[in-house]
Amino acid sequence: MTRHDLAVRARRAVTPEGERSVTVGVRDGRVVDVLVGDRAPLIARREITLAEDEVLLPGLVDTHVHVNEPGRTEWEGFASATGAAALGGVTTLLDMPLNSVPPTTTVAGLDAKRAAAEGKLAVDVGFWGGAVPENSRPGDTKELTALWERGVFGFKAFLSPSGVDEFGHLSPEELLTAAEAVGEFGGRIIVHAEDPAVLETAPPASGRDYADFLASRPDTAEHAAIARVIEVARRTGTRAHILHLSSASALPLIAQARADGVPLTVETCPHYLTLEAEAVPAGATQFKCCPPIRDSANRDLLWRALRDGLIDCVVSDHSPSTPDLKDLDTGDFGTAWGGVSGLQVGFAAVWTEARRRGVDLVDVVRWMSSAPARVAGVRNKGAIRVGHDADFAVVAPEESFRVDVRALRHRNPVSPYDGADLVGRVRRTVLRGEDVGPSGAAGRMLLRD
Repeated sequence: MTRHDLAVRARRAVTPEGERSVTVGVRDGRVVDVLVGDRAPLIARREITLAEDEVLLPGLVDTHVHVNEPGRTEWEGFASATGAAALGGVTTLLDMPLNSVPPTTTVAGLDAKRAAAEGKLAVDVGFWGGAVPENSRPGDTKELTALWERGVFGFKAFLSPSGVDEFGHLSPEELLTAAEAVGEFGGRIIVHAEDPAVLETAPPASGRDYADFLASRPDTAEHAAIARVIEVARRTGTRAHILHLSSASALPLIAQARADGVPLTVETCPHYLTLEAEAVPAGATQFKCCPPIRDSANRDLLWRALRDGLIDCVVSDHSPSTPDLKDLDTGDFGTAWGGVSGLQVGFAAVWTEARRRGVDLVDVVRWMSSAPARVAGVRNKGAIRVGHDADFAVVAPEESFRVDVRALRHRNPVSPYDGADLVGRVRRTVLRGEDVGPSGAAGRMLLRD
């Protein structure tokens, strides 16, 4: 009988075939056997046997994380971000091209990012490139091609101001140019979809009242921008992805585009699925993000769209900053930095709400593991399957805990989840067959195949 490096025995495991009892054999960091039953005959140098209250999950895949290093490492960094990811069951993440300095909009920016990450990764990390006015002009898109050839997974674009000066937003003409260029080499463009004209005519945000901030980022801004992305994808045939959908008003538009065969995928985030505008306290700027957290009726529609398959996946959009930039002292939603910090607790937050709604763990794992891997094109991740990397999260789905933001691995102790009572504690994370912890350095930098 062939000897394995590791055998994992679980009475409950989430597999592509659903939840079942398995013995997983691992060799050289890859899954080589998935046998039925947790007592299947398999010889290994090392074994992990899950407890009665534990479930074996594939490592989660988070394709929307702002690590911010280099340049704004005080906001977050590769060591702290990937350490937090590991504690939250995330074994693979993709880093957004901003808010680092330089941004990942040139090969030089990508090289700086990779150099900063060297030796600091607790989990595997890949990189998105950025589409900005400087590399998205007619006849001058060579930097996009060069980044693709260096292994980025696609290109992020903003249709409205990004919040940082070094990452400009695209005009409609520049979006079309970028999409045409990206489509020529078979890439994908991922879009922060809020329309700048709508935002400019909305009432400005100021003060401590969350309702005033919400009014400054209306549903119509997302609806108009998503319509533009759909039209560009329809015209060019380029794969397009809607980032962090918060507004359910755009769902009929998305459904029609899908029915028409437009190559469109969509994500949403834990904070849109678990938080609600009505419950945001005055001055609680840790809840501020763009697009915003909307009301509970909107949240219900996002859940329905997930269950119907109209929204593909759930990713964190972990976008932290230093506490001073959140203006916690004044609680002014108009001046505070917009971004939610929740990488470490995203799974537990979603599972807690899913469980309350009668949604199965298998569905949550699909939305947070196999689906983001598929959408982003991350190969050999997101499933307990022969040939895939042996990345696992061992979770106690009924164990409850209270979030203490000071105990999270995130660099800065600011999060809307502080004090939340959640279920679904991650007890162990395994990367390519080896246990990882918040201070580990076993992660690799991923290239798109």
